[in-house]
Amino acid sequence: MSNNKRIGKTYISEEGMTDLWNVWYNELHDGLSGLTVKVERVVESLESEFQRIDVLQTEDFGKMLVLYGSLMVCDNDNNAYNEMIAHVPLFAHPAPRKVLIIGGGDCGALTEVMKHPEVESCVMCELDRMVVETSRKHFPYLCAGLNDSRAEIIYRDGKEFIEEGGEKFDVIILDLSDPIGPAADLFQKAFHRKVYDRLSDDGILVAQTESPFYNKRTVRAIHGNLREVFPIARLYTCFMPIYPSGLWCFAFCSKKHDPLSGFDQERYDRLNLSTSYYNAETHRAAFALPQFVKELVAQK
Repeated sequence: MSNNKRIGKTYISEEGMTDLWNVWYNELHDGLSGLTVKVERVVESLESEFQRIDVLQTEDFGKMLVLYGSLMVCDNDNNAYNEMIAHVPLFAHPAPRKVLIIGGGDCGALTEVMKHPEVESCVMCELDRMVVETSRKHFPYLCAGLNDSRAEIIYRDGKEFIEEGGEKFDVIILDLSDPIGPAADLFQKAFHRKVYDRLSDDGILVAQTESPFYNKRTVRAIHGNLREVFPIARLYTCFMPIYPSGLWCFAFCSKKHDPLSGFDQERYDRLNLSTSYYNAETHRAAFALPQFVKELVAQK
């Protein structure tokens, strides 16, 4: 019988667990290449109703949250993902009063949304309560937005919430895990059409859409679908050191507002947000795509 212990997608021998130099977290794309991080210790390992949850302590990245073997957040990545998925749509919409987040269990996106006083309410619909509880315990700074009276958490399947509800939102953020397993349906055109219907007349959707280097087929398919649903559909990127390839992309989709011409510089200057990655320059520059990405999502 094997005495190996699984950490993320890596199996470590019991003997190796006693030698911290031999404990590594590997996240590989198709089992071939990706990210490798030395692990100082396993802080906590849990099994929720939906997935495995690991919290790992590392030297370079601090604590890391790993869900179903995939790295989600860590202490030392400049919070780029959360800031870019939240502030880009909020500064492009002239009056983002009602916001919906589907997913986002680490609460980082919610906390960034709550920095905007114009937001009157933000609903976060998350399937796995244990992810939120683990994040509150180990990443309390990411969860500061939970203390805001404007924030509401609903523990429910995001697809059902979108399809069965009728409330309209100014901004919808799809802060989803990878398009596998239960989340796969949330990356399909039929779901995006339902999201379109839940947006206000000038609503904006932003969704994470994987790595344009490793996930070319997925990125091309998602953005092709979104162009058929929304009159404005643009891809933008950010630097994410903990995600495969370090280059991550998002879809900006809108019924009316362009993310560049609609950027509210006056409101940005007035709010003077505390951020680690996002600013007015990165907002604009994020839509300046490398040539291989432009070709990847070019209309045929």
